[in-house]
Amino acid sequence: MIHGADPALAERAIADRDPLPGTRGFAGRLRDGRLVRDVLGRYPLFVERSGEGWAFSPTDLDEPVSFPAGHVDDERVFSLPDPPVFETEREAVAAVTDALEASLALDSTDLVVAFSGGVDSAIVASGTDAPLYVVGFEGSHDLAAARESASAMGRPLTEIECTHADIERAVPVVARATGRTNAMDVGIALSLFLVAERAREDGYGRLAVGQGADELFGGYEKVVRVDHRVTADSVRGATREVIASLPDQLERDILSIRAAGVEPIAPLLDDRVVRAALRLDGPMLATEGERKRVFRRAAREFVPREVAERKKKAVQYGSLIARELDRLARQAGYKRRMDDHVTQYVESLLE
Repeated sequence: MIHGADPALAERAIADRDPLPGTRGFAGRLRDGRLVRDVLGRYPLFVERSGEGWAFSPTDLDEPVSFPAGHVDDERVFSLPDPPVFETEREAVAAVTDALEASLALDSTDLVVAFSGGVDSAIVASGTDAPLYVVGFEGSHDLAAARESASAMGRPLTEIECTHADIERAVPVVARATGRTNAMDVGIALSLFLVAERAREDGYGRLAVGQGADELFGGYEKVVRVDHRVTADSVRGATREVIASLPDQLERDILSIRAAGVEPIAPLLDDRVVRAALRLDGPMLATEGERKRVFRRAAREFVPREVAERKKKAVQYGSLIARELDRLARQAGYKRRMDDHVTQYVESLLE
């Protein structure tokens, strides 16, 4: 069984050693019994530590280990290509625009968009008339940004205001589903789970997300600065390092959404978008004054300019979920002077 692609397509990609054969990722067992996971790990896959057994969810195994992205059984078959850089920014914007347009042809049936008001989720929303859902605590940046962007786009918005009770109820669910208890992972997972949970309650079965844009297009400060957090000495090299972190991040995100009984859709991780992004370099990716430069210019073809240029915080901070998770940990006696006090709090909820 393969998630994300027809087995024959995956087999052709393996035969051709083509890492980007025109999908949004795939993982599972081939018809000959071999296991495969695409180059960016866009679908989770796990094996027993003993080597006996595999599953799409770690909760289905006794000692789950992530199956490595780009592998077929024990062999690395897929690696990201290193294509030539676009000669001009104009050429780059046109190519990224074309790739986005192709990837955004979304079927609105049974679909909700996770909408935080930033350019990533706004571009995804532009490809469908599906409802827009945002989550956050009262007064959060994400609720305000989503209202402004939805208004600029002429779209209605469903707001999900978090409470401490929501966090306390959801923490054990996402921690068990993802196998993670650290503050950052749990904070991100909570935001996705709560949106997906509301979507399911409202009768929807799929959630479109903007995952991948920051990694592919230069959305991180460490990429702009090429600082101690990366080993590369160029913006392009740093971007490729960040892209390599996608399998681990997507595993968390997908498992969190599925824990609510909803299937994620990530159009910005379409192979066509990835191919275009890999041809960007230097200021096409990011400058001191502007991250995701070419991506934002391409976005103007899909969303109002003020939405394309909006700066936004990471979801766990913009929603205030990280702040309130920390507050709950301290109220429960896990003070900041303690090592990993939020992790200790999360683990206490699992006992």
